[in-house]
Amino acid sequence: YFKSSFLLLHALAVVVEVYEGAKSVQLPCQYTGLTLTNPTVLWTRNDLDPKSVHVRREETNDVTGQNQRYSGRTSVRPDALDSLDFSLTLRNPQMTDSGNYTCSIRNERAELKLTDVQLHKQSNTCVSIMLQNVVALTLVCGFLSR
Repeated sequence: YFKSSFLLLHALAVVVEVYEGAKSVQLPCQYTGLTLTNPTVLWTRNDLDPKSVHVRREETNDVTGQNQRYSGRTSVRPDALDSLDFSLTLRNPQMTDSGNYTCSIRNERAELKLTDVQLHKQSNTCVSIMLQNVVALTLVCGFLSR
């Protein structure tokens, strides 16, 4: 008895930046290939244990094995399997959410890596300075990347 399986690799690298105070961020992932039968959508982060960020199986979100730091904060479109838009919405992004995410789809015959997304959470902090007896003052306020 021999069971054949194969792995297809086709990934697009994307960088997404989100600033402090954002209510959510969307990590993009679209599929334009052949229709897969009964696909499962997987969002993972390899530096975490467990690695699972979000799993969409058939018409439901499967939170079994999801890393607890993402509990209640992730979603994909309800029509993701029909629209082939598997983008992940991450609510209340935290500094610890910065990292590399992978979007894949798989079924019983194949696994296809669609997108690698690098998420950067940044703080947009300005420093306040109070001065007395100053004729002119220029303050440059930028974004601090962590």
